[in-house]
Amino acid sequence: MSIVDNGLYVAGRRTETPTNLLETYEARHAGDGMAWIGLYRPEPAAIRSVAAEFDLHHLAVEDALSGHQRSKLERYGDTLFLVLRPARYLDADEMVEFGELHIFMGKDFVVTIRHAESPNLARVRRRLEANPELLAKGPEAVLYAILDEVVDEYEPVIAGLQNDIDEIEDQLFDSAYKGDLSRRIYELSREVINFQRAVHPLGDMLQGLQRGSLKYRVDIELQRALRDVQDHLLRVTDRANSFRALLETAINVHATLVTQRQNDELRHMTETSIAQNEETKKISSWAAILFAPTLVGTVYGMNFDVMPELHWELGYPFAIGLMIVLGVGLYTVFKRRRWL
Repeated sequence: MSIVDNGLYVAGRRTETPTNLLETYEARHAGDGMAWIGLYRPEPAAIRSVAAEFDLHHLAVEDALSGHQRSKLERYGDTLFLVLRPARYLDADEMVEFGELHIFMGKDFVVTIRHAESPNLARVRRRLEANPELLAKGPEAVLYAILDEVVDEYEPVIAGLQNDIDEIEDQLFDSAYKGDLSRRIYELSREVINFQRAVHPLGDMLQGLQRGSLKYRVDIELQRALRDVQDHLLRVTDRANSFRALLETAINVHATLVTQRQNDELRHMTETSIAQNEETKKISSWAAILFAPTLVGTVYGMNFDVMPELHWELGYPFAIGLMIVLGVGLYTVFKRRRWL
């Protein structure tokens, strides 16, 4: 069930399609063609079977068995071992999904071990089978086509990340947006960093393949094709680097805007507090002014038998005048202090 496709090719054309690995081994020994085995999340037994048949280095086999490897290119004698990190953008979740692809390549065989949905190696195989002249160039042609597909599939990821960044830039200055913008920026930054980790090593890997082209007599057209893939990869790398810079700027701008909004709220609260203090002063002032006549009236309304002003003819005018003087005096004092 782990075999996605399995074929033998002679002069760029498929001659056999074995149904299992044993048939592939027998057909390979019987002819001079190239075996191309495509596995998807295989069992360890399948990987060990392939390793024994093609005499793969035990360190490379251990990496293939354990998985979760970084992108890298290693050569063990005449066998190349590559680990690629393909990626695809999930529109529904607005996130990047990263896969893992292991490639073993020898003089007459290519074995691919895919651990995710991407890249679309069926499309790569169809494209090469439709171009026998290119496929006739051997395993190097298959490797070029796979690298080209991986880099091509980075383009939708770039487009998806660009769309997310555009949305963040709009939300930065949208006061109606109520989501957690800080969290979204940090999550998107993490995806961009992971994307850079997947993309950057591929540049060194392509350079390494080009350096070995003369030594291993790689076809000149394939060398040119690899340079084209590298140019495409450079554009992807530049875009990813610019995304990281944009998100760092967005984080700083968001922090500045949050601080500004907090300062505005604090200033508004301060102004409100000042206004409340002014109202409190006015209320307290009028309460004190009204309290003075009340105090005088209370004292003279006690009806004591012995009271100096009780039978005084000017007692009433004196009490009224005292109330007025106290009220006017307090009003004047509060007015000078700008409480009223």
